[in-house]
Amino acid sequence: MEEAVNKKTIHLSEAEIRQRRIERVYMVLPIISISLLILLWISASKNSEFPSPRETLDRLILLFEKPVKGMNIFGHVWHSLLRIFAALLFNWTFGIAFGILIGWNKKAKALFTPLFNAFRAIPPLAWIPLITLWFGSGEIPKILIVIFGSIGSVVVNTQAGISNVDQLYKDVGTIFGANKKQMLFRIGIPSSLDAIFAGIRTSTSAAWMVVLAAEMLGARSGVGFLITRGMDSIDMPLILMSMIAIGIVGALLAIFTQIIEGLVCPWTKKREAF
Repeated sequence: MEEAVNKKTIHLSEAEIRQRRIERVYMVLPIISISLLILLWISASKNSEFPSPRETLDRLILLFEKPVKGMNIFGHVWHSLLRIFAALLFNWTFGIAFGILIGWNKKAKALFTPLFNAFRAIPPLAWIPLITLWFGSGEIPKILIVIFGSIGSVVVNTQAGISNVDQLYKDVGTIFGANKKQMLFRIGIPSSLDAIFAGIRTSTSAAWMVVLAAEMLGARSGVGFLITRGMDSIDMPLILMSMIAIGIVGALLAIFTQIIEGLVCPWTKKREAF
């Protein structure tokens, strides 16, 4: 057994051995950073009112024993995710379609780009008073705020990707007699998938941040509501526990979008490998 392992190691080049060592270091570095963060957290909680890891964990357990509004942390996270999924469903359909339109059609770009740039310059929280007056304080206003705060990145990245398709690809399509529809769906969109998924990743993280802000301004469920509840009751462990949940869910959403991108655009992984 050992001889087989040694033979396998012998066949590895110096570059491959060095690459494997680098990969092991990259696997250890996240553990080191998390450990340093926990040590910093423990030192900051000593002789201060800042909640310690133990107090935060106890507050998490208490939230399961005595749920807020009938929900534990998973229930509130799920309510926040439902809001961003509804907003992202609109962003990933209308936003991508609109980005393709203004990126592929010059007349549409000249007509709609100035209006879109003006709309994108308005902060999403600035819409809150107007949306509240129009739709009240239910679920629709929160979803609309998330849409306004996260659709811009999808449109911009899609427009940039579709408008920067390599002219060589277009020339090849013209040589083979492709019509306008074939040029768009067989050349334009596939060539811009990298940019489209970059917009999807950015819009997902933006939607997660915006929905938390919307919940903090008026909601009866969600992680943002928990932070507001902790602020009103001066419950710092609840606030910190909610912030940790926000970070974990945000990281999981980023991993999820990367996995989807890897399945749809496998060539991106090969490009990163080089």
